[in-house]
Amino acid sequence: MFFNGDKMKQVFLKAKKERFAIVASNIAFDGAVRSILQAADNVKSDVLIQISTGACKYASGINNVNVGASVLSSIVKILSAQYRNSGAGLHIDHATPNYFDFVKFCIENGLVSSVMIDASKEKMEDNIRITKEVVYLAHKHNIIVEGEIGYIKGQEDEIVSDEQLYTNPDEALEFVKKTDVDLFAASIGTNHGVTKGKNVHLRLDLIEKIDKLLIENGVERGIVLHGASGLTKEQQQGAISRGVVKINKDTRYQMEYASAVQKFWEENKDAIVCPKGMSEDDYIPDKKRFDPRKWLIKGEQAIQKAAENLMDICGSKEHSILL
Repeated sequence: MFFNGDKMKQVFLKAKKERFAIVASNIAFDGAVRSILQAADNVKSDVLIQISTGACKYASGINNVNVGASVLSSIVKILSAQYRNSGAGLHIDHATPNYFDFVKFCIENGLVSSVMIDASKEKMEDNIRITKEVVYLAHKHNIIVEGEIGYIKGQEDEIVSDEQLYTNPDEALEFVKKTDVDLFAASIGTNHGVTKGKNVHLRLDLIEKIDKLLIENGVERGIVLHGASGLTKEQQQGAISRGVVKINKDTRYQMEYASAVQKFWEENKDAIVCPKGMSEDDYIPDKKRFDPRKWLIKGEQAIQKAAENLMDICGSKEHSILL
């Protein structure tokens, strides 16, 4: 079932109250959507599918973000309608201010459940002004908004940063009070891209301080953790216990997909490549194996397995609001 903004707000309120997190999964094509929705329904967990501007450009075929968003939105809405044990929302991830018109298009056309406006590289007052403008527009259309201060090192799609800037709890309070964002993304030491949790200096104390400060001032919000693909189970659960309700995943899926497809072709290379020592005249490719449906499904199965594991780690298993 597809969830609108109101439903996703219910999901995150439940997550905050019961101390679990929703796995927010970045996708760029239909196979990944199928995998994640099937995983969610199997474990009875709600899920948030995420699209970036880069993913939308890819999906359109000609770098048209509006067309790409429309395509991906349709895929998510149509496929999610098949399921009854879980709900799925659709989120714009890391839309920077230069994509304001794109965000506006998605909001006004009801393509998504939530949006993230990422003006974290701007001055604080400009970040607040831009985010507040998006919140005003989104809330009129029943769409929730995620905002961020601080920034995360590494690269994720079109978002690149060579340095890390930790979130200041007092600034987090000011930001939430002035913008009225529904979700707050904190920078606590995670990295976009390929990382290993054991090498990350994770400031879980910052999550705890931000959460406590927001609660004490009557503006409690769910906190979001970006760049979490390489974190250990203990690191993720530690963040959740301190107020995180949304954990973003992208790189993990890409690695699992690539690994599964690579394994298939290592074992089935002769399906499309003439073996050494055999004459090209004698060689006949094996359609039963090179048919894309035979090897793409291996990647999809790997994503599904990873998603089920992540939902279990994050505690959302058996916690759909539909149950």
